[in-house]
Amino acid sequence: MKKTALSLDCIGWDSHRKFSLASARDTSGRIAWRERIEHADREAFRRQIARWPKGTAVILEATFGWGWISDELKAAQLDPHLSSGPKVSGVREARQMSKSNRKDADLLSELWAEKTRWWEVWCAPPEVRDMRELLRRRMSLVAIQTQFKNQIHATLHRHGLVNPFSDLFGVAGRKWLVSMLEDGTAPLRAMGQETLRGQLRILDQVRREVAGLTRQFRKRVIQHPAARRLMTLPGVSTILAYTIVAEIGQIQRFASGRTLSRYSLMAPMSDDSGDEREGKPIGRHVGKAGRLTLKWAWIEAARAAVRKSDRMRKLFDRHTDGGTRDRNRGYIAVGHQLCLIAYALWKKDVDYTETPPTRPGSRPQQQMVIEQPADSIPATQEGQGEGQDVAYAATRAAHEKARTRSTATVVGAPPRKTPHHNGIVFCGGMKKEKHDPAGKRRIHHDVARPGTDQP
Repeated sequence: MKKTALSLDCIGWDSHRKFSLASARDTSGRIAWRERIEHADREAFRRQIARWPKGTAVILEATFGWGWISDELKAAQLDPHLSSGPKVSGVREARQMSKSNRKDADLLSELWAEKTRWWEVWCAPPEVRDMRELLRRRMSLVAIQTQFKNQIHATLHRHGLVNPFSDLFGVAGRKWLVSMLEDGTAPLRAMGQETLRGQLRILDQVRREVAGLTRQFRKRVIQHPAARRLMTLPGVSTILAYTIVAEIGQIQRFASGRTLSRYSLMAPMSDDSGDEREGKPIGRHVGKAGRLTLKWAWIEAARAAVRKSDRMRKLFDRHTDGGTRDRNRGYIAVGHQLCLIAYALWKKDVDYTETPPTRPGSRPQQQMVIEQPADSIPATQEGQGEGQDVAYAATRAAHEKARTRSTATVVGAPPRKTPHHNGIVFCGGMKKEKHDPAGKRRIHHDVARPGTDQP
């Protein structure tokens, strides 16, 4: 039977290092055929998949090496989709299925009939994968650089050499290392000198490679509008901006900043059960199903933002009681906030400002004017004389001046409602004036807020 004559619904693709196994299902849900595709001969690979019906959905598992397979499938005018490995594995375990290449391909071919694509993950385009590959290359070289630095420290420690520098690999430290190799009186044996010389030679080569990749990062960041926007955030450098852009890829695939924060492992999740606990929540964690590289980038940016930005420092102090406890949680809170702001900057194509812009539809800043009731100042009694009228006018003018200066700006909250009393407000407290019948002095009585013992 010719495969082109079949009406296929989808194809499940179980990939391995040297070969792949494909299982095709027809529109009725039955297995139509199975094929083994070898990877060694790329031309034979292309001829084999070219015989399949155009536009057929092919479901791959997001395992190592899926990128080149998806590119070949798209070139053959097929429709590749990626499935989440942990989710598919969970289905297999829930069904208590045995694991084999044929069963894995058959299970992948069943996913297309699901009502919702809960199993699907984003299939990154080639340009995003290229950015990530350059990032992974630099990360591996930096790890090698750190490894050789540690080996050099171990070599010196093994021979009893103590260096007096905070940075052994700075300008002064490197001169000292060279002097240890050239000085014949240094307590470094011949084999130790040979080991140290080889370690420094490899370290110099690795550092040159890292510097070249860093220059490529700068060029790509300058050409990427979103990366330039992200660099306006406090704590986000060229390397971090490139890392964030490469790991996110396309901001349109996230519905909100919260979904991006969960993808970046910057949104702690609750794991509560049983009776509710009063006080600070416990047991919350950021999870592991996300991009670990993004998590590292946001935490590094948070540490620098706390030092550079007053806004982020206040947020950090609020979660850590001024940096006295739970500092790691404070950095996660700052990283979460940076993630939310970065989503808005990228989505709206704007730069970061230390003062947050006014939200659309929000109320303007309100001014709370504490007015003094008119009857708080008693009127003059008839026949009390001209001197008392002058004293009353002076008191009235003083109260008007105090009322004019009694204004306060409230940001983001309505004015506090204070019960109306026949009194005058002094710094939040109220005092009720009782007029002395003799007209010579006024007697003040403290008035508390109803139901409390506080003014």
